[in-house]
Amino acid sequence: MLSVPRSPSTTGTPLDPRDRVIGSVVDMSGISRAKVMPAARLSTFASAGAGASPSWCVFCVDDHIAFTPSFSAVGDLRLRIRPDQLRDLGQGSHWAPADLVDQDGSPYGACPRSALRRAVHRLGEVDLEARIGHEIEFCLFDALPADEWSAYGLTAALAAESFVRDLVEAADRAGLAIEQVHAEYGPNQFEVSLSPTDPVSAADDSVLARILVSRAARAHGMRASFSPFPTLDGAGNGAHQHLSLSRRGRPALSGGDGPHGLTATGRGAVAGLVRALPALMLVLAGSTLSHHRLRPNTWAGAFACWGLENREAAVRLCADTPGNPHGAHLEVKPIDPSANPYLASTAVLGAALAGIATDLPLPGEVTVNPDQLSEEERRALGVEAMPTEPDEMLDRFRSSRLAGELFDPLVLEALYAVRNYELTEYRDKPPQEVVDRLRFAWTM
Repeated sequence: MLSVPRSPSTTGTPLDPRDRVIGSVVDMSGISRAKVMPAARLSTFASAGAGASPSWCVFCVDDHIAFTPSFSAVGDLRLRIRPDQLRDLGQGSHWAPADLVDQDGSPYGACPRSALRRAVHRLGEVDLEARIGHEIEFCLFDALPADEWSAYGLTAALAAESFVRDLVEAADRAGLAIEQVHAEYGPNQFEVSLSPTDPVSAADDSVLARILVSRAARAHGMRASFSPFPTLDGAGNGAHQHLSLSRRGRPALSGGDGPHGLTATGRGAVAGLVRALPALMLVLAGSTLSHHRLRPNTWAGAFACWGLENREAAVRLCADTPGNPHGAHLEVKPIDPSANPYLASTAVLGAALAGIATDLPLPGEVTVNPDQLSEEERRALGVEAMPTEPDEMLDRFRSSRLAGELFDPLVLEALYAVRNYELTEYRDKPPQEVVDRLRFAWTM
């Protein structure tokens, strides 16, 4: 994959003192929490930071606080940004991703961006480099009547052309590289594909994209929903991640002697992902709505397996062809917008590295829709359905040795507490009630 130059909004351009600077973090429920300072206090935001309680780490999707021994009303943290990472949102607002740090400036254990940095560092220790590109699906409400919608249709794209135009212009102003926007399968559902870059910048970009989509929708009298399942009778929203790996400048997913050109490193990465994803679903698709989306025959990656251009497999291999300008890469499909993108990328990179480090054998390729296989055929290929029952998801995450290696104990404690509350609180409520309650929970 190709890296994309960053374009901070403040490079060579002083801010107006009347402007606003926003710094945000993404919590364990996948929701962004933020502080705002006048532009005149930018240097303070960057050096001292803005105060935040440790309880921010255990806010749930409905703003319940899932207090734990480590996360209570006691203590204080800081949200700290870097001025060179500011993006111009327009209308006097500027945004930057924030790190959670202790008051002395040291990284806080439960900071998701720091977790992803550590994952990138672990790759670097074995001369591996990763590039990630995010896809973001969302549904527009108060938009086109359903009977005028056509999946992937030109009519749908043209009906929303003023929204798309403003979104693309806002992205250009903010230095966000959008590769394409298209109408998706569900009514008033769209997808934005972002250019690949280094994993931390890519996760930052995914947050920025949701900000810009939400603002553009509001400006056109609409509301954007990033819920994994915004309506009971519609399509679910995914947040797929595309991963490429290289070692000393040579691609790991092409040019080898394995299936479809996979190198030994690439085979290990695929095997590691297929093996680890079921135990990491609390990170990737752990909301109380995620199970509605994660079903067979919805292109959501409901089965732990891999295959060339297989959209029903959790790991889709996109081979190096003239039609793929970024080269060979893997699409990890089960991830949805309720996931913290930094933690989701940490899980993806960690799973791939675990497979590489142990030279894990590549499982058999699934060349058909895995739902069409018999139970016996799936067992022979080692294919399993992704867990969606709350108790199984919680238990598998808590007992996962890999999760314990990838995440700081504070992340493990906070994530488990938040998801345990959400899955328990909403598991017995009527699905329509939950869908309605959380439809715009992840909107910015």
